[in-house]
Amino acid sequence: MSLMERKPEIHLVLDRLRSAHNVGNIFRLADAVGAAEVICCGYTAAPPHPKLAKTAMGAEKTVPFRSFPTAAEAVAELRKQGCRAVAVETVPEAVDVWNYDFPQRVALVFGNEALGISPEALALCDGFVSLPMFGTKESINVGNCAAVVLYMIVAKGTETC
Repeated sequence: MSLMERKPEIHLVLDRLRSAHNVGNIFRLADAVGAAEVICCGYTAAPPHPKLAKTAMGAEKTVPFRSFPTAAEAVAELRKQGCRAVAVETVPEAVDVWNYDFPQRVALVFGNEALGISPEALALCDGFVSLPMFGTKESINVGNCAAVVLYMIVAKGTETC
């Protein structure tokens, strides 16, 4: 079976990201892995936006996107559509990303670097993953984190729901 035959359906939910440059970077990543869409929530910059466009380098025109007032609303809608929501967050119950069995249809939720994912959105998530931190910092840049998680999912080529 080819990678395209087992490519997972990935929806990216961005919860109150402060940096339009980070959002643009995530649009480029979404394009690179063939993600289904990017969902911009709260005050997350959404196209058209000049700073987002600068780092997205055109990906904001090729990747479907929509906006929701809150990440909780976006997660609830995606769950109704049959996606399992997985928060990428440093909560105690989070599993190391490489030990998690991602579903074939997944909504990945990424949060604000200072505030994290809103409690309302976290409460709706079906699972939690994180990148282990071995240094003194508790997190890395959200765009870098998204790259690791997205390519982990693509590399696994999940076939389960």
